[in-house]
Amino acid sequence: MLRSMTGYGRSQKILNGRDILVEIRSVNHRYYEYSSRVPRTFSYIDEKLKGLLKTGISRGKVEVAVTINNIEGKDSEIAINKGVAEGYVNALRSVSEELGLEDDLSLSKLIKLPDIFNIQKTPDDEEQVWNDVSEVTKEALERFVEMRKVEGERLRNDVIQKADAILEMVGRVEVLSPQTVENYRNRLYKKLSEILEDKNIDEQRILTEAAVFSEKIAVDEETVRLRSHISQLKTMLDADEAVGRKLDFIVQEMNREVNTIGSKAQDLNVTKIVVDMKAEIEKIREQIQNIE
Repeated sequence: MLRSMTGYGRSQKILNGRDILVEIRSVNHRYYEYSSRVPRTFSYIDEKLKGLLKTGISRGKVEVAVTINNIEGKDSEIAINKGVAEGYVNALRSVSEELGLEDDLSLSKLIKLPDIFNIQKTPDDEEQVWNDVSEVTKEALERFVEMRKVEGERLRNDVIQKADAILEMVGRVEVLSPQTVENYRNRLYKKLSEILEDKNIDEQRILTEAAVFSEKIAVDEETVRLRSHISQLKTMLDADEAVGRKLDFIVQEMNREVNTIGSKAQDLNVTKIVVDMKAEIEKIREQIQNIE
């Protein structure tokens, strides 16, 4: 299915104590160009991220933004500083004995004293982090690709509509071209009659001149090739692969044939049709710039 190079996909999940958000967006570009915004502490996932996106994207300027927030407390380990706690207990009981005070020391009172707890950040499990990020990324990528397909279908229909319009104009050129030769023959006959002031005109000479003129303005080969190019264009639009570059080449060939028809045109009506065909081809060219 045809896919646009413009797309957006987003996914967010909480996995293993981390709130992970992945956003993918792209615009048209001749090749695959990747850029990312990944938290510095997780920069080790960037290269893997680039490879993962490449599996679903062949062309386009792609930007991925990753946000990873640790849920409060999930990335920390809390340990009792036993040495400090023991020091507090010994000191308090010593004072209690010396001053004859009641020993009412309890755990609830002890934990309120400074430096009893030692809080340490848990080291990241890099493999687990990547597994979680890749899971969220794959979901965002699926949505991204789906949006590209929807936009691609719209582009396909628009290009086909314009291609059909060009085909209709090709048919009109094919009808007008022989009429141009006939009109030329009649004008030539009339001109020679006026010059020679004699109705006894050499018909063979008229036919020869008309044949030469016909050869100069004949566009049969160009219209046949133009029809072939349009047929190829439509076939490519239904291909299940990236065809943007191939389409660009076909459109160049279409434009070449129309330019040749225009250079041969000796009829104002044909010239007007050529101008209209070139306008439609330019519109097609603009559309396929967005096709992957």
